[in-house]
Amino acid sequence: MTSSATTPRPWWRGCTIYQIYPRSFQDASGDGVGDLLGIVHRLPHVAALGVDAVWVSPFFASPMKDFGYDVADYRHVDPIFGTLADFDALVATAHALGLRVLIDLVLSHTSDRHPWFRESRANRANPRADWYVWADPRPDGTPPNNWLAVFGGPAWQWDSRRCQYYLHNFLAAQPDLNFHNPEVQAALLDVARFWLDRGVDGFRLDTINFYVHDRALRDNPPLPPELRSDRIAPAVNPYNHQRHLYDRNRPETLDFLRRLRAVMEPSGAAMLGEVGDAQHGLEILGEYTSGGDKAQMCYAFEFLSPAPLTAAYVARTLSALAAAAPDGWACWAFSNHDVMRHLTRWGLTDAAARAHVTLLAMLRGSLCLYQGEELGLGEAELAFEDLRDPYGIEFWPMFRGRDGCRTPMVWQAGALNAGFSAGPTWLPIPREHLRHAVDAAEADPAAILHHYRRVLAFRRVHPALVAGDMDGLAAARDVLSFLREGGGERLFCAINLGEEAAVVTLPPGRWEAVGAEINGGAPGPDGAVHLGPWQPCFLVAA
Repeated sequence: MTSSATTPRPWWRGCTIYQIYPRSFQDASGDGVGDLLGIVHRLPHVAALGVDAVWVSPFFASPMKDFGYDVADYRHVDPIFGTLADFDALVATAHALGLRVLIDLVLSHTSDRHPWFRESRANRANPRADWYVWADPRPDGTPPNNWLAVFGGPAWQWDSRRCQYYLHNFLAAQPDLNFHNPEVQAALLDVARFWLDRGVDGFRLDTINFYVHDRALRDNPPLPPELRSDRIAPAVNPYNHQRHLYDRNRPETLDFLRRLRAVMEPSGAAMLGEVGDAQHGLEILGEYTSGGDKAQMCYAFEFLSPAPLTAAYVARTLSALAAAAPDGWACWAFSNHDVMRHLTRWGLTDAAARAHVTLLAMLRGSLCLYQGEELGLGEAELAFEDLRDPYGIEFWPMFRGRDGCRTPMVWQAGALNAGFSAGPTWLPIPREHLRHAVDAAEADPAAILHHYRRVLAFRRVHPALVAGDMDGLAAARDVLSFLREGGGERLFCAINLGEEAAVVTLPPGRWEAVGAEINGGAPGPDGAVHLGPWQPCFLVAA
C-alpha cells in the first residue's frame, strides 16, 4: 500500500480555480455577448494569474430564461456561444497553457424546452412521464404542498396537459428532474461521460443539494424569524421563512454522487459542488465531500454572504467546518456570478481588498476567483430598464438581482466597449470600471492585479498553504492567526483584518519571516510582529 508521504497530491486539492461567466468575458463574434472563442482569446490572461483551472459557466443550448442555467440540450453548445468545435479549441488551449477545465453541469433541473420535458408533459403514460416531479393538486386545487421557489412564489406550476403540478425550485421554466427515477440518473451520468470524453477535467455541480426531493412531498416546517438568513435568498424573499427539510438535502443525494464519482474516477476528473443552504451548509459540505467516494470539494455560502469577514467570524466558520467535516474539503470564494461583488458587499478599501485575497490564500481548501475581482471591480449600479436577471426584476428595488456582478470584463480602457465587443453589449459596461481595465492594470505596478499574481505565486511555492493541515486557530480582536503544516513545512499565518495596528505574539520556536513581496510583516526586536492595518505575516519554522 502506498504511504501518504509518497502518494501524489490530487490536482484539485488546494488548487485555485478562476470562474468565467461566458456571456461577459470576451465577445469574438461582435454580437455583444461573450462566447467560447472569446474565452480562447483571453485565456493567456487567466494563465498569467497563476491559477490551476477554469470553471466555465453554462454554454449549453438554452432559451436563456436564466441565462444558461435552463438547459435545453446538454450535448450542444448554444449558437450564441459558438460550436462544439469552439469548445474543443477552448479545452485544447487551456491544456496547452497548463489550465484544467471544469464546466458547469446543471443537473437538478432542465429548461421546459428540453425534449425530455416536452415528452414528459404530453401525458401521464409516455416513456418519460416520470422523469420530472409531477403531483396531483390537493382537493381544493391548490399545490400539493407548501414548498417555495428560490426565485419567488410557490415551487409548483400547473400544467393543463396533464392536469397536474410540476416542481420547479427556481423559475417555472426550470422544471425539476425526478432523481428517484433510475433512468433519469442514468441519462445524467451519460451526459457526464459525453463531456469527459471531450477532455474536461471536472464539473462544477449547480445546486448539488437540490437534486432529490422527498417522495412523500411533506410540507416544510416554518423557520423561526431569529434563524432566518439571507445567505441563499435575499431577506425580502419568503423562501427564508421555511426550514427546507423536504425539498432539498435528502439523503438519497449521496448515492447519486457516489455513482457520478465512479464515472469520473478513471479520468482523474473532479467535482466542485455548490451547496445552497443557509442553516446547514457546512455540515452538508462535509457530508458530500467525506469518505473519498463522493464530491472532491464543495462550497457553501458562509464567505459569499453579506456578513463581513471579521477575525471572529472567520474563526467561527473554520472551527465549525473542522467539526462538521474533519475529512471534507472546502472550496473558498468571496465572489461569484450569483452574489454582489465582495469589494462592494463589504465596502472594502484597496488595502482591505488586498488583505482579503491574501486571507483567501491562507485558508485550508481550494480557492475560487471570479472574473474581474483581480482587477478590483466593484458591483455595477444598473438602472431597472437595463436589468436582464429575472431574480432582480422580481424583487426590485429591495433586491437588485445578479446583473451587477455580471457586466462585461474590461480589457482596454480606451477601446470601444472596453475591448469586450465590437457591438452593443448585453449589459452596460460601467464607466467606473474602465480605470480598472486589464491594460491599465498591466501598466500600473501598484494595481491590485499584480498583488493577486504575487499572492497566488506565494501560495503555490508553500506546500503548507496548498494542502497542509490547519491548527491553532485563534481570533484576538481584529487578528486571525493559525498554523499550517504539510509538505515538510510549518507556517505560522496571521492577518490583521482591521483599521488599527495590532501586535501578534509568536508561538514558541524559531521563526523566519517570508512573504515580504505581499506585504508580510516580520518580527521586531521584541520578538513580536507589529502589524499595520490589513497587514498579514507569514513565518516559517526554522
